[in-house]
Amino acid sequence: MGFSLDKKLGLAALTALVLSSMLGAGVFSLPQNMAAVASPSALLIGWAITGVGILFLSMAMLLLTRLKPELDGGIFTYAREGFGELIGFCSAWGYWLCAVIANVSYLVIVFSALSFFTDTPESRFFGDGNTWQAMVGASVLLWLVHFLVLRGVQTAATINIAATLGKLIPLALFIVLAALAFNYDRFSLDFSGVALGVPVWEQVKNTMLITLWVFIGVEGAVVVSSRARNKRDVGRATMLAVCAALVVYLLVTLLSLGVVPRAELAEMRNPSMAELMTHLLSRGGEVVIAVGLIVSVCGAYLSWTIMAAEVPWIAAQQKAFPASLAKQNRHNAPSASLWLTNGSVQVCLILIGLTGADYNTLLTIASEMILVPYFLVGAFLLKLVWGQHRPWMTFVALGACVYGLWLLYASGPLHLMLSVVLYAPGLLLFMFARRGGRAVQTLKRWEKVVAGVLIAGAFPALGMLLR
Repeated sequence: MGFSLDKKLGLAALTALVLSSMLGAGVFSLPQNMAAVASPSALLIGWAITGVGILFLSMAMLLLTRLKPELDGGIFTYAREGFGELIGFCSAWGYWLCAVIANVSYLVIVFSALSFFTDTPESRFFGDGNTWQAMVGASVLLWLVHFLVLRGVQTAATINIAATLGKLIPLALFIVLAALAFNYDRFSLDFSGVALGVPVWEQVKNTMLITLWVFIGVEGAVVVSSRARNKRDVGRATMLAVCAALVVYLLVTLLSLGVVPRAELAEMRNPSMAELMTHLLSRGGEVVIAVGLIVSVCGAYLSWTIMAAEVPWIAAQQKAFPASLAKQNRHNAPSASLWLTNGSVQVCLILIGLTGADYNTLLTIASEMILVPYFLVGAFLLKLVWGQHRPWMTFVALGACVYGLWLLYASGPLHLMLSVVLYAPGLLLFMFARRGGRAVQTLKRWEKVVAGVLIAGAFPALGMLLR
């Protein structure tokens, strides 16, 4: 795909972009992530809520591509058009941070997977992807992809399709083998999660950021809608990819609990699917999954590198980010935005090497930062169709809004404080971008109040997080 403006994306390329963005590292760690916080009954409820909510969200995006085909850039432009400069910036900033952290998590999980080939009980080389050796390897991969994209690679769409097929093969093999080995008695053992010591409804809440995490990327076709050959393909690609991903996630999660008991699954290291495959294939199982994960993550990483660079580039053209980020090189790649994005990824990798943070920590932070942008998609659709006698569209918009509000509630106060802390530096960037009369329009009084509250609130929120 690259960034060339003369090559447009068809339905297959757009669907592959969305599916590749969603089916990244998360699916390979999903068995352990879910088993650690929820019982089979809670998982069934959690996936039902997420499945319905994501379908509402994806339908909202589909409808917006039909109602507002002139709005390229999706997440950011919808929020800006519907709710003004400040809210539009917050959507762009939250989405961009999510993309940066998602890219960091992909690099971490790649080297966690490589540890299956390098580490022994006596020797820890790549570990959980957060050793200094892993950080060096991740940095090399980061800048290799960076310079590849800077050259305006025209084969990125083909790479995405090939990577998507490459990841589906080991996933299909796992699903078939897990179905054959499925034991209902094992699956139903402690069905309501008494051993977890947490009520079922609390377990359901605890799954929400995880289930959202594996669907991040659902907006992929919308973000690059300006590159689409046919704008109607954007919505179709989104729906096709969401339905395919939902089926895969349900099967992977539920079948895993029939292969090993939940408590044992919760203690596995990630990518947990690799250890599960050793139960199914004995020798070589973890190698199959590790290779599949590496192929999968490289495809997803390429997709997210493209999407992460698109948002500051589009936002800079709209005067929400500094003007320098709107620059492109001779290959039509948004070079300044790429340097900012991958430079930020590099800083995060250094911090991980210093703190020892792991994939699960990154999952939580990235999921939190996407909550506001996703809610604003439903809210914008609701604003457009409210009172226009369009009952179907109003129903979809309300469903997307309710799902967005549920996610904000389920994330909990601690994670909401974390998002306040991360939004505050972005507001300083926003003010910098608007200096010298660059602003498209003057901020309204309520926008200035919101900005002040967020910046002021970041200090006590940071203090509470540190405590």
